[in-house]
Amino acid sequence: MHARAFRKTALICGFAAASAFVSYPAAHAASDDYSAFVWSTSSASEPTIYDFINSATSSLDMTMYELVDTTAENDLITLENDGVDVRVILDVAEKSKNQAAYTALTDAGVGVVWSSTSFTYTHQKTITVDDDESLILSGNLTSTYYTSTRDYGVFDTDANDVSAIVDTFNADYAHTSITPSDGDDLVWSPTDSQSQLVSLVESATTSIDVEEEEFSDTALINALVTDAEDGVAVRVVVEDPSDYTSEITKLDNAGAEIVGYPESDALYIHAKAIVVDYGESDAAVEVGSMNWTSNSLNNNRELGIILHDSAAETVVEDQFNSDFAGGTSE
Repeated sequence: MHARAFRKTALICGFAAASAFVSYPAAHAASDDYSAFVWSTSSASEPTIYDFINSATSSLDMTMYELVDTTAENDLITLENDGVDVRVILDVAEKSKNQAAYTALTDAGVGVVWSSTSFTYTHQKTITVDDDESLILSGNLTSTYYTSTRDYGVFDTDANDVSAIVDTFNADYAHTSITPSDGDDLVWSPTDSQSQLVSLVESATTSIDVEEEEFSDTALINALVTDAEDGVAVRVVVEDPSDYTSEITKLDNAGAEIVGYPESDALYIHAKAIVVDYGESDAAVEVGSMNWTSNSLNNNRELGIILHDSAAETVVEDQFNSDFAGGTSE
């Protein structure tokens, strides 16, 4: 087991190596390489993430679309003052939101750069500590939303994954071009996320559950419609279905079940997650930063992970079931 004590509170999940272009391996026993969790909505704080930040002893790399969390910012500054090499990429398109963090971190000696304009947005949300463990998130570090947003995270110590994340961070930090490696489990935008996610959706044989904030990419919608028409049980939780009436109509006509959370003050569906064939030997779960939009898949810098393990599916599936039951039917 990992030495970091905070990991004991996470839901432990293990996964085999994944590729969207070959047959998915069957689920197997849990591994220490991965653990998944649902973000807390109980307070304006995310201690699981803070504990991970504070576990760094030599280096910390963060790529964050929005950083508006003084606790996280102060933790990064403390690490830098303690001799940890802290580097941060913040999205330049969200400069108005990120400027306060940029200034505070820069003034404290933290290495901070604005993201490359070669991407429409750097929408990735990832933290890597000591070059040996990465945290892949669907949510931003924006504390004002912690009590009301649905998001997921996955810890990853798979050496090939972490190496690929570090290499890509180094290139993005220096604003140099790179074609990211998928390691054993990764999904990158703008490199291959659309093709990998389409393959994942097409792999469903019994069921597929999708929880997404944005929901308009034609290739993914069409693959999901085909699933429903082929008798796969398709369920969708989307933030506001009224923003995607044509997509929802196509899915509804194909027999899918869709719920949403329009105008909900209690819960905002910010998640980006898929569970395929829950409980079956070919099951898979995906969590990441990419929305189901053409821009997110083809123009942004994004990172997700596809994993294969019954425990991992349960982390997302249990929360999905609760969110699906609480949504408004479309």
